[in-house]
Amino acid sequence: MTTAKHPAFSRHRRRHPGAPLYDPAFEHDACGIALVADLQGRKSHGLVSQALTALEHLAHRGATGAEVATGDGAGILVQVPHRFLAGSLGLDLPDPGGYAAGMVFLPVDEDDAAKARRQIEELAVEEGLAVLGWRDVPVEPGCLGDSARRAMPHMAQLVVVPTGPGHRGDGPGGSEGDALALDRLAFCLRKRVEHEVDAAYVSSLSARTLVYKGMLTGNQLGEFFPDLSDPTFDSGLALVHSRFSTNTFPSWPLAHPYRYLAHNGEINTLRGNRNWMRAREALLASDLIPGDLERLFPICDPDGSDSASFDEVLELLHLGGRSLPHAVLMMIPEAWENHTAMDPARRAFYRYHASLMEPWDGPAGVVFTDGTVAGGVLDRNGLRPARYWVTDDGLVVLASEKGWCARGGSSPVGCSSSTPPRGGSSTTTRSRRSSPPPTPTTSGCKPGRSRWETCRPG
Repeated sequence: MTTAKHPAFSRHRRRHPGAPLYDPAFEHDACGIALVADLQGRKSHGLVSQALTALEHLAHRGATGAEVATGDGAGILVQVPHRFLAGSLGLDLPDPGGYAAGMVFLPVDEDDAAKARRQIEELAVEEGLAVLGWRDVPVEPGCLGDSARRAMPHMAQLVVVPTGPGHRGDGPGGSEGDALALDRLAFCLRKRVEHEVDAAYVSSLSARTLVYKGMLTGNQLGEFFPDLSDPTFDSGLALVHSRFSTNTFPSWPLAHPYRYLAHNGEINTLRGNRNWMRAREALLASDLIPGDLERLFPICDPDGSDSASFDEVLELLHLGGRSLPHAVLMMIPEAWENHTAMDPARRAFYRYHASLMEPWDGPAGVVFTDGTVAGGVLDRNGLRPARYWVTDDGLVVLASEKGWCARGGSSPVGCSSSTPPRGGSSTTTRSRRSSPPPTPTTSGCKPGRSRWETCRPG
């Protein structure tokens, strides 16, 4: 017997009575996105604060209902804040990379929430994981409008650890590979919760990243989640998102970021993309993702948004063995067919992958991360502009527009990545449209004007 869904879990997009012209198949968003990252992988609470400031300056890109305090959605994705979790969970945590932390939306009814927790713990055991502990996430709902408060779930964090041998990854040096291998186990658990536990929604579950999001405005996120103000809550990168639901009904689960990305725009090829992914499921196989993959199907939740489906496929490609930038460019290729000046090797990359994956066409602007690399990319239509800055004190800041948080030189947006120090982060610092791509530099930042500065309205 399943538990009835709380309004927070209304990701099932049904036709609404009295709205005969509304078709949930055509729901899309148009939003504000930003990425802040330290090129040296230095974690700090200051970077989290800078990302929240960026989100506040993108508030005009989000939307509200008739109640100005009920937002369409806002959120932040960060690296797992180990220092903070070690202090707040009251658990003897393994070293970073040895555990996965997640954010779960649960029913507000205590009995229903307890039942959902038991179901998750049972599924964790079946997937070679053990739930080390739970934490009720403190929130300040006083800033919310009535509609958002009525739909608000109970927020909880959980920590899971692997229970068996043989889960070490194939990455260099151990810890990074262990985290990726653990993410594959966590992926299986999360997908099964998605399919089998109606009363829960897992915002994120990873050894590398953690997501705080909700049916909020950009100005409410930091106030609603006191965790984000804790000085031990640190990260070397952050994605933020302010949601505008153009013809989508807002809900807590549909807020961004998702597990790997934040998206501005819409996927206009969505029906075909989903159909192709459903057709491919019979052929999917992986030596890296454990067990029978059929228990994880469908990969694309038919009740999710266009951005959610994009994230689900990106996650599968990455955990199946590709680097995150590789997977992104499979799904968002350049217009390569008639680009005669394109580097032959890059052209061959796109030509080969066109036989494996059809483009997920927008207009779309996407920022993405797996907690070790981060980047931004525009689709080949180029109708969702963005811009990035590299400052001479080692920050990369990227957003869907100017005038939001930093001052200094700028460059056209592009997509690339570089390998960070272990446990660190890296971001996009060159244009993929260059041939050949230039080496990442801080050119374009005028001396004396490239250090991060917080801009105040007025």
